[in-house]
Amino acid sequence: MMKSDGNCGKYRELLKDKKRIVVKIGSSSLQHPETGDLDYTKLDVLVRELCNMRNRGMDVVLVTSGAIAVGKKAVHLKEFGQAGDKEIAEKQACAAVGQARLMMIYQKIFAEYNQVAAQILLTKNTIVDNLNRYNAHNTFSELFKLGVIPIVNENDTVATYEIEFGDNDSLSAIVAALVEADLLILLSDIDGLYTDDPRKNKDARFIRIVEELSDELMEMGKPSTGSDVGTGGMNTKLIAAKIATCSHIDMVIANSKDIKVLHRILDGQDIGTLFVGRQDTYFDLPGFVEQMHS
Repeated sequence: MMKSDGNCGKYRELLKDKKRIVVKIGSSSLQHPETGDLDYTKLDVLVRELCNMRNRGMDVVLVTSGAIAVGKKAVHLKEFGQAGDKEIAEKQACAAVGQARLMMIYQKIFAEYNQVAAQILLTKNTIVDNLNRYNAHNTFSELFKLGVIPIVNENDTVATYEIEFGDNDSLSAIVAALVEADLLILLSDIDGLYTDDPRKNKDARFIRIVEELSDELMEMGKPSTGSDVGTGGMNTKLIAAKIATCSHIDMVIANSKDIKVLHRILDGQDIGTLFVGRQDTYFDLPGFVEQMHS
């Protein structure tokens, strides 16, 4: 399932040479837990870190959650309706309001660091349709040439598939595969992968490196197995790890409590859980995305 930590230093050192990075940050990492409002301090540090990566000569993509939450606050909606068409419609309406607001905030902060950002909204069809996927890849490539940082989110306003993607974990891995990234960093509210839920089991061991993402480990992440590893959305993170590593991309799960971990990870420091990208696989990205929603 997992190999020894002995090779961790070697693989961490290789992170210093990464040239194309996808960073994903979740909704909970961008909000004050007390109010649900945006945490502007965290947003500012995040943007500064991304701009500094760009200044180091790296191509950078940000996959960000938060549009629905921002829209919900803007229209003073306390809770969504009952499950079904009403709930979906309310979420899509909130996404329409929140996406514009969130992008406006990002653009303003990026401009303070003299950096141009672009918005890209993706749907399932963007990936599974060959022409759409080709065009999306070309758009990203051109933005990289222009030195622009793409900000990606799911197009929740017109699609319902994407709301089920899993807090953008899977989407960020799909984007990383689409743009042929070197590294995917998932910033979340957890330190990384444990053998069990550390909040309930004091003997839970932190896993520094995963060199082989086995079927056994994937099963541990599913809530249906009764394993506490699935707590806190670990299942979606393991799916993201599968997409990334099978696409020859390294992935790191790290805690967003301190956004500055981004440059430390890229400096080769031992932070979070590192999933090592495989070089001996072919990954059918559109087929996998189609299967996710079948």
